[in-house]
Amino acid sequence: MAEAVYGLPPAGLAASMPEAIQLSPLIVGAAAIETLEGGSLDRIVIAAPPGTLERRYVLAHGLRAVREGGEVVALAPKTRGGARLARELATFGCEVAESARRHQRICRCLRPSILEGIEAAVAAGGRQYVLPLGLWSQPGVFSWDRLDPGSALLLAQPWEPAGTGADFGCGCGVLARAALASPAVSRLTLIDIDRRALDAARRNIDDPRARFLQADLRRPAKGLAELDFVIMNPPFHDGGAEDRALGKTLVGAAAAVLRRGGVCRLVANVALPYESALAASFAEVRQLAREGGYKVLEARR
Repeated sequence: MAEAVYGLPPAGLAASMPEAIQLSPLIVGAAAIETLEGGSLDRIVIAAPPGTLERRYVLAHGLRAVREGGEVVALAPKTRGGARLARELATFGCEVAESARRHQRICRCLRPSILEGIEAAVAAGGRQYVLPLGLWSQPGVFSWDRLDPGSALLLAQPWEPAGTGADFGCGCGVLARAALASPAVSRLTLIDIDRRALDAARRNIDDPRARFLQADLRRPAKGLAELDFVIMNPPFHDGGAEDRALGKTLVGAAAAVLRRGGVCRLVANVALPYESALAASFAEVRQLAREGGYKVLEARR
C-alpha cells in the first residue's frame, strides 16, 4: 500500500504507516508533494496548514496524487482552518465524513472519479511572481506577498557587509539580495527550514556568491564556521504557536558560526528580549533603530 503523510498530525488522531512518505516542506529531507505521480498513492494523511491558499494547494495536490477510490484524511485545529476543511474538500467534488476530537476537525473522503477545481487551487497556491515584492514567492512562506515591516526597518539601516556570511531564515531572499548588493561580500549562505522558501530564493537570486541550504538551525549547520556576518529576522513561532526560545536559539547558532569580531545584525519585535541572549554570547550589543514596534540590534563577537 502506497501511503504518504503531509506534516505531523497529532498522535492518535490520524495514524499513518511508519513507511509513509513524508511530504512536508518544513521537514528536511522530505519529498515534494508536487513531484508525486498522479494516482500513485492509496492513501494520504494531511495535517492541513492554516493559510487558505496554502491549505487548498496541499489538498489539491493530495487528491491528485491519490488513485480513484483512495482515501484522503485531512485534519486541522478548528480555529486554524479546520472549520473550513469539509467545505473545501467538497468543492473539489469529494463526499466528506467529518468528526471532531481534541479541538481538531478530522475529514475523511475517497477520491472521486472526477476532481473539480484542482488546477485553480494549484495555481493560486503555487510559486508566483509577487509584484509588490518584485520577487518570486509562494503562499506558506513567511510574509510571502509583502515586505515584512521588520525586514523593511532592517534594510533601512545603512550597512555594507563584507566577507563570508549567512542569512538565517532567508525566506524568499529579501535580506540576502540586499546583502549581495555589497561587492565586498565574497559568499553568502541562505538558510531556511522551508524548502519552498529556498526554491523561491534560488529563482530570485542568480549570483555565484550565493549558496542555498535547507536546515533546521536548532541543530548545528554543517559547513558554517568563521563567518564574518549573519543577518536575520528570526522567527518566534513554531507550527503556529509562539515560541520565544526559537529566536534565542538562532542567536546562539549565529554566535557559534561567527569568527571573533564577526557581526550579527537582526530585527525583532520590541517585546522580544533578545538583548540578554546576545549579551550572553557577544562582546558588544547595540540598538541601531526602534520604530513601529520593531528594533534592529547589532552584536559583535
